[in-house]
Amino acid sequence: MKRSLIALACVLFAAPALAQSIGEKTGVNSTLGIAPSTADFIREAAISDMFELQSSKLAQEKGTAQEKSFAEQMIADHTKTTNDIKSLVNSGKVNAEIPATLDASHQSKLDKLKSANGKDFSSDFDSDQVSAHKDAVSLFERYAKGGDNPELKDFAGKTLPTLRHHLDMARDLGKAPNVGQSR
Repeated sequence: MKRSLIALACVLFAAPALAQSIGEKTGVNSTLGIAPSTADFIREAAISDMFELQSSKLAQEKGTAQEKSFAEQMIADHTKTTNDIKSLVNSGKVNAEIPATLDASHQSKLDKLKSANGKDFSSDFDSDQVSAHKDAVSLFERYAKGGDNPELKDFAGKTLPTLRHHLDMARDLGKAPNVGQSR
């Protein structure tokens, strides 16, 4: 019993230090509410935008009318945030690298969407959008509260209302045509 308590105490005290060195992608920082590093924030935000843009372009081809309308909004808003991030990095106000490609996890989701059609596409797209926007809201909230770059903190804070609105919109995908039914 004593050993278990000591081990638990060690893990709890070590977790914040370890979480910052493990990186954002593991999800540990999010679980513990720790702000990402500037480099992790830029990487995750850029990958999120790339995924939104690419998956929304697929939705414009394969989605329902509701998904196509949602996708149009995502393309407009995420193009803006992509440009804002590039501007901050290119101006020298933020020292980080912007990734040029999706990470394996997002690429896998995109590949699945590319091969899906009809209800399968809608189910995957709708689910991916809720998940992606929950992650984005968490990322931006944590950086806005505890990030180390003032310019980027300001950007994160100003972008949060839009991301929260996107999450609400994503949660509503598929509800209108299926009134009274759960998905």
